[in-house]
Amino acid sequence: MATTETDRVAERYARRAAGQPTDRYSLLQPDVWQTVQERQRVMLQMLARRGWHDLPERTLLEVGCGAGGNLLEFLRMGFRPEHLTGLELLPERHAESRATLPERVALHLGDACAAPVGDASCDLVFQATVFSSLLDDAFQARLAAAMWRWVKPGGAVLWYDFTVDNPRNRDVRGVPLRRVRALFPEGRIEARRVTLAPPLARVACRVSPGLYPVLNAVPLLRTHVLAWVAKA
Repeated sequence: MATTETDRVAERYARRAAGQPTDRYSLLQPDVWQTVQERQRVMLQMLARRGWHDLPERTLLEVGCGAGGNLLEFLRMGFRPEHLTGLELLPERHAESRATLPERVALHLGDACAAPVGDASCDLVFQATVFSSLLDDAFQARLAAAMWRWVKPGGAVLWYDFTVDNPRNRDVRGVPLRRVRALFPEGRIEARRVTLAPPLARVACRVSPGLYPVLNAVPLLRTHVLAWVAKA
């Protein structure tokens, strides 16, 4: 049987999990909680600027929901569980998210492109560091096209990913903003640079957590983009 891109993605995640500390992304780490809080602030600013004060009525889907942490954040923001959907490729992560999230959150296991999601059914389609693990351009384009179909007119793709390559990890590659524009040519994009480079953030926070905001004030040290890709 031929190896597919989804098979290769699963292999990359397995290698990554085996090669890093188990608490690398724990919220108990000061670099992690500051990264998460910064991203939450910018997301909430984007929602508020558009007058989205009716979050309980909005529908949101996450591509690559992992263990469910991001969907828990959206619940705390005000989204209702029955209006949230998560898609996850890896069975073990899908099982974690199912054990963590309310039953009314819909979760689907497998290739996101084959998920039973209706066209124009979501106000927001969210992805966080999924595309940087997709090394096949055609697969990236196919997934982006599916995400765009799922977005309602007046809705958006909410995008969070890093933009620069990691020379220590050949299983990922940065997704620059020009690539985001190519993947969503019909979208109107508002983008913010966020997130202090994680290797630098970890070192700085070992010295003092207070160094994170100081260094993060330098835009060139931020490695990720948070983008709102609006559908007219």
